[in-house]
Amino acid sequence: MSVDNAASKENEKRSLVAMRGIVKKFPGVLANDHIDFSVETGQIHALLGENGAGKTTLMNVLYGLYQPEEGELYFRGRRVQLTSPRDAIQLGIGMVHQHFMLIPPLTVAENVILGLKHSTNPILDLDDAHKKISELSKRYGMPVKPQDEVWQLSVGEQQRVEIIKALYRGAEVLILDEPTSVLIPQEVSELFHVLRRMAEEGKAIIFISHKLDEVMQVSHKITVLRDGKVVATLDTENTSENELARLMVGREVLFRIEKEESKLGDVVLKVSDLDAFGDKGLLALKGVSFDIRAGECVGFAGVSGNGQRELAEVISGLRSANAGSIQIGDADLTNRPPVEIIRAGLGYIPEERHRVGSIGDFTVAENAILETHQSHFTQGLFLDRAAIKQHVSDLITNYDVKTPSAETPTRNLSGGNLQKLILGRELARRPELLLAAQPTRGLDVGATEYIRQELMRARDQGTAILLISEDLDEILSLSDRILVMYEGQIVGELSCEEADIETLGLMMGGATV
Repeated sequence: MSVDNAASKENEKRSLVAMRGIVKKFPGVLANDHIDFSVETGQIHALLGENGAGKTTLMNVLYGLYQPEEGELYFRGRRVQLTSPRDAIQLGIGMVHQHFMLIPPLTVAENVILGLKHSTNPILDLDDAHKKISELSKRYGMPVKPQDEVWQLSVGEQQRVEIIKALYRGAEVLILDEPTSVLIPQEVSELFHVLRRMAEEGKAIIFISHKLDEVMQVSHKITVLRDGKVVATLDTENTSENELARLMVGREVLFRIEKEESKLGDVVLKVSDLDAFGDKGLLALKGVSFDIRAGECVGFAGVSGNGQRELAEVISGLRSANAGSIQIGDADLTNRPPVEIIRAGLGYIPEERHRVGSIGDFTVAENAILETHQSHFTQGLFLDRAAIKQHVSDLITNYDVKTPSAETPTRNLSGGNLQKLILGRELARRPELLLAAQPTRGLDVGATEYIRQELMRARDQGTAILLISEDLDEILSLSDRILVMYEGQIVGELSCEEADIETLGLMMGGATV
């Protein structure tokens, strides 16, 4: 046995989970290229990398969703084969996905025990489940009520349910995919307290995040992936955010966008006394009024579920207003169809880039001309293929969209490249108003930097920007003014000079500041 092999074997014995030489391929893509990764008992190990670097693929291998073409998995030093998530769960590996796997009409307890065989099988003992869930909730400081229906819970509470569900199933290794993307600062602090408590009890945590400051706060060790390979594994205490960003992207990254002083023009968007119902039949917007001027970026801060999504949908024509008015320029566009609002000067980057912002089975070229093909790319009754080809080629080049070709279906693009395509499509029309909802959610540091720079470039060229984001660093970095939403109302306004994360976090939680 070589010295290197001996060291690897010794590492496997120490590690709760070890992955050696993992190779995972998809058609035309080598997603994981001979990756070694391990996490020890009592350790929080962060996994970093750009979109498409192979992080989620690697964790899906560990969770049994994918089977690798090459490589070995070890659990407590014993080689294992995972053919499904059931195998992983039985070993003690749990995963909390970025998009929660809960069934809204069911209660917390029903979601937690769903799919499990009970000791009193076939009789369902919900009282016993309630008791165990309450014990886990108290033990780890994650208050949830077993009898509550999931649809009534906040996003932070739903995340607690997902973690409790994994612990209920006996998880010793917990994989968390972008766990803070929808939490306010206070909830992030609570989550980190829970994770540290779990690590102290000997559990192993794998923490996937794009937020380098959070990784530095909570992790013990960090592994960085780039292009499907491990480029570094570091002790957190011996690295920095700048070094991590450089390792991820392969170059220096600007964390703070330098923005020029805004040159304000006329009012572009005026919203007055706006009311609208949400999906649950309750009033989601209550008397919302504000305006945005040309050359100004107004940021909307708020915890998910406080009316931001409904506001974006009403302005873009995807949801009806019950009262109030929306004016772009001189035109009253209240409850007008989306095509009319777009023609009046709206560019829209929706928060759901896959479901609303693009059509996954359409090609890059077809998605690039959505909304404008009838007015810009036709010759009589037919599409002008030459004009489309040139437009798409320019857009791919100008907005750095990495794609095999213009004929590639957009479902095959990474999140960052799809977002660049949507951004380019909207900005190419030179909109008077750009509504950007969660424009960098789930994106890596390189794509995030690029999107933010393009938003500021549009602002400096006179576009009015309505920015909706749950990333407070983004709100503070890009906004000229910040409006805070809570329970469907604007509860405060701050200039970027007087705002800070703590104050915004308190206002987002409903506190009077």
